[in-house]
Amino acid sequence: MEVRYHHQSVGANFRLDALQAAVLRVKLPHLPEWTAARQRNAERYRALFAQAGLANTVRLPLHASARTHIYNQFVIRVPERDQLRAYLHTQGIGTEVYYPSPLHLQPCFRDLGYGTGAFPVSEAASREVLALPIYGELSEAQLEWVVEAIRIYFQQRA
Repeated sequence: MEVRYHHQSVGANFRLDALQAAVLRVKLPHLPEWTAARQRNAERYRALFAQAGLANTVRLPLHASARTHIYNQFVIRVPERDQLRAYLHTQGIGTEVYYPSPLHLQPCFRDLGYGTGAFPVSEAASREVLALPIYGELSEAQLEWVVEAIRIYFQQRA
């Protein structure tokens, strides 16, 4: 990819060199603890969004009760995603948009023949998704600040 998340061709890299394997061997025993910390942060986000009255504005990630979610990302869906992201940046809150273009509109899949409008749900998601900080070391105050900043943004827009 020349432009981040815009792919000209399909490719993959599955190589794991000796140094990466050594690092993985040291880190792997900590994975359950790190996962539990992200899960706690996700549950706290859910509670904070509910308390902030943002249930009708911010769509939180789905969590099937019979499944385990590791929350590698905590991706919300919001209208005006790019404006909210810019505002959060001014507040010192990092965010990411991991999939700004749906697969069927990527140049590498052009030969499949799908154009804009072929998959409207995917296209809507690509315009609305925003990943919030979720790493396990986030403090309660940092989680509260993220949600409060989002609340303030939407309050100012009302």
